[in-house]
Amino acid sequence: MLSLIEKIRSGHLWEFPGGVHPPENKSQSQSSKIARSSLADELIIPIKQHIGKKGDVIVRVGDKVLKGQPLTQYNSSLSLPVHAATSGEVIAIEPRPSCHPSAIPEMSIVIKVDHQDTWISHQGVPDYTQCNPEQLLDIIRQAGISGLGGAGFPTARKLQSGLGRVDILIINAAECEPYITADDTLMREYADEIMQGIEILKHILKPKLAIIGVEDNKPEAIEALHKAGADHDVVIRAVPTKYPSGASKQLIKILTNKEIPSNGYSADIGMTMFNVGSAFAVKRAVIDGEPLIERVITLTGKSIKSAKNYWVPIGTPVAHLLKQGEFTPTKKQAVIIGGPMMGFALPQIEAPLTKISNCVLAPGKREISFDDHEMACIRCGQCAEVCPASLLPQQMLWYSKDQDLDKLEEYNLKDCIECGACAYVCPSNIPLVQYYRQSKAEIKTRNAEQEAAERAKVRFEQRKERLERDKLEREQKYKQAADKRRSQMKTADGGDAIAAAIERVKQQKAEGPKSAVAAAIARAKAKQAQVQPSETAEPDNSEMRKLREQRKQEARARKAQQSQADGDSATDAKADSKTDAVAAAIARAKAKKEQLAASANGNADANDDKSAKHDAIKAAVERAKAKKAAQASATTNATASATDSEADSKKSAVAAAIARAKARKAEQASADNTESETSEPAPSDDPKKAAVAAIARAKARKAEQASADNNESETSEPTPSDDPKKAAVAAAIARAKARKAEQASASSTESETSEPAPSDDPKKAAVAAAIARAKARKAEQQATDNAASQHSEPAPENDPKKAAVAAAIARAKARKAAQQADSSDSKEKN
Repeated sequence: MLSLIEKIRSGHLWEFPGGVHPPENKSQSQSSKIARSSLADELIIPIKQHIGKKGDVIVRVGDKVLKGQPLTQYNSSLSLPVHAATSGEVIAIEPRPSCHPSAIPEMSIVIKVDHQDTWISHQGVPDYTQCNPEQLLDIIRQAGISGLGGAGFPTARKLQSGLGRVDILIINAAECEPYITADDTLMREYADEIMQGIEILKHILKPKLAIIGVEDNKPEAIEALHKAGADHDVVIRAVPTKYPSGASKQLIKILTNKEIPSNGYSADIGMTMFNVGSAFAVKRAVIDGEPLIERVITLTGKSIKSAKNYWVPIGTPVAHLLKQGEFTPTKKQAVIIGGPMMGFALPQIEAPLTKISNCVLAPGKREISFDDHEMACIRCGQCAEVCPASLLPQQMLWYSKDQDLDKLEEYNLKDCIECGACAYVCPSNIPLVQYYRQSKAEIKTRNAEQEAAERAKVRFEQRKERLERDKLEREQKYKQAADKRRSQMKTADGGDAIAAAIERVKQQKAEGPKSAVAAAIARAKAKQAQVQPSETAEPDNSEMRKLREQRKQEARARKAQQSQADGDSATDAKADSKTDAVAAAIARAKAKKEQLAASANGNADANDDKSAKHDAIKAAVERAKAKKAAQASATTNATASATDSEADSKKSAVAAAIARAKARKAEQASADNTESETSEPAPSDDPKKAAVAAIARAKARKAEQASADNNESETSEPTPSDDPKKAAVAAAIARAKARKAEQASASSTESETSEPAPSDDPKKAAVAAAIARAKARKAEQQATDNAASQHSEPAPENDPKKAAVAAAIARAKARKAAQQADSSDSKEKN
């Protein structure tokens, strides 16, 4: 069985799934040889023109630069320098529109061209076989060479990753994209230099086989390569024309029947691939010493009158190249960078051409349709049939619209080569590649964030470990120092003071807080025992007791002084007021009882004419008393009101006048009672009438005695004090007594009437009737008792207190009689 290399040498080819055959349209730019573009007035050189990191700028604004002079320097294996494509002056280092579908500004170095095209001093290595691979890789990296097929991966890094791993070196010369003929014309005109570049790559990688894969629609290029490679061990293989046979995975499949792993590279299967333009650039860098400052670019399209391939300096604006091709724009003109399948429309034609730009396409009217609107997917499945990577474009479209990035990764979106075959055959005009590119960018951003988070997590864990390690080191250091101090502090007898202290602390902790408290109590008792002469002796607190007794006596003295000072003026008034109130209450009770008894007797003797006359006489007497009492009350009220408005000095005089008026009223009341008794008829034979007469005589005697006592009390009444405060207090007490007596007399008058006015409340009327009946019974019983004990009643005593009480009772009776007279007068008038 033949080996793989023998099969390849024998001319065996394989096929890849899918693929399309779009119109080639390559004849427009193949009619002439490669021309050289003129220099623009300004070159815009982006700092980053490859996959990886940008380099560091090493020039400043105002510097003079020469052709081939480096403008940046690389700082990593994925970084490449950029060079000046011609001589001139650096006028700006600023963001400028980029050669990108979004035209997003990128940091660029702007050179004002002096049109001298002066080269920097340079020289190559004609005999590269004397250099080792590392030296050649450094030359290639310094020249700034990246993949010119469109990927832009640094060539030096790709070669370095394949050292000792590559068995087959593949040169991609298929150029399957429609309209593009840059590699075709380069192979026709520079086949010998391309072969030299392939030999340099073989010298670095040392593969077992080198193959050039060319589509069979380039017969002139194939012939030129056969002629130039006659003396070189390079296999030139013509592959069938089918898009996208120029993609790296598909070309490897055609030439070797090998497939690159989904997450791997071509070097993982012992192969590596370079573009034919990259091989030519390697030859220029190693043998000629020229960096990558220009490349072949196809200018084509029906809007270009002179379509051809140009040697274009890197950084030339697209507008300048279009001007050389006699660009005639249409109404809805579009300028495409790249081919119609994988290219993109450029928003601004002032953007510069870079190392990965291989075609500028300006299609004419209806040459390429841009007006087709996107429609709904009809699920025809044609996109899956033409996919060269055997993917499911329809499902990936749905997940792209839903932004389900996890599902897209599950469906291997990263294996999509963005060839555009699916969009080319889609009957609904769905721009599938645009959806896939956007989703790829989102996945890349998300993965970058996750990687940053993972790095942050690793840094945090490393920091945590470092802190723990430092902590352990400190603890070990402290322990060693403590051991050293302990050894130095050992006592002479071999004891360890620190260990003993630690042991005591542990013992105290073990015993707990109670033992510590007990120890403190024991220490306090010991101190107290030292102070005391003996254990049985009690403490002497006599001095403290004396001090407490002294403070108590002082407090009592202060309270007594304060109470004496506050109550000297009010003591007599309070005592008199209490005594008068008691006397008034007693008088009111006696008056009510007598009236009830009188009313009961009057009802019993209703048929007696003598009792009728007696009642008439008594009523007349009562009316006279009432008039006098009304005059006295008016005088009292007038004096009270005058007393409130006058000064304190007049209050004592008013009080004296009131006392004299009371005395006169009492004398008059006693006289009236005497008259009533003298006019009383002789007792009747009726026992009831005899009892009533006895009650009347007893009342007369009591009235005479009360009047005599009143005169004595009034004559012996002390004169008002000269103290204004005491006089005011006495006046106030007198006014209060007068008001209370008037209220009591009013209430008694209402109760003593034989037929009280009916109350609005039936309950109150019933209660009043019951009270009246009870009072009548009590009056009858008292009358019987008084009749029995009338002759044996002892004479009143000469006790001054009893005399004062009797006088107060008499005064109260006088007020009540006056109020009753007023009420009787009002009834008669009505």
